[in-house]
Amino acid sequence: MSKLYNTYLSLKKQDSKSIYLFKSGIFFIALDEDARILSDAFNFKLTNLNDSIVKCGFPCSSFYKYYSLFQTNNFTVRIIEPDDNTLYSITEYQQKEAITELLSTISSIDIDTLSVSEAYQFITNLKNKIIEINKVE
Repeated sequence: MSKLYNTYLSLKKQDSKSIYLFKSGIFFIALDEDARILSDAFNFKLTNLNDSIVKCGFPCSSFYKYYSLFQTNNFTVRIIEPDDNTLYSITEYQQKEAITELLSTISSIDIDTLSVSEAYQFITNLKNKIIEINKVE
């Protein structure tokens, strides 16, 4: 059995009601029972992980679209980063992604080319983004 599936089984033993999405490259994938639930609810195409286990998924770029659908359908969804098996609630995942984007913005700025007013605007924008991140529920 795959490491991914073993992780899934372990998580389901801890909380069988949650749906677990594994981030895999540019996709989120659900396995086995969770894949069947999502397939029934959202018409996701089921494919085989192996001879006995099914999976389904959607592109990470569609996360917020499905996030709304998960909320509407009262699904409790957890996201797993398989590299380190970190488990996130959707809110925690949103905050992590927003912080990663914020850090990328900061690291890409060329401070040698900013005017004083541009630097002030940059700092103001950073402050507003941090306030938004902290508001995520």
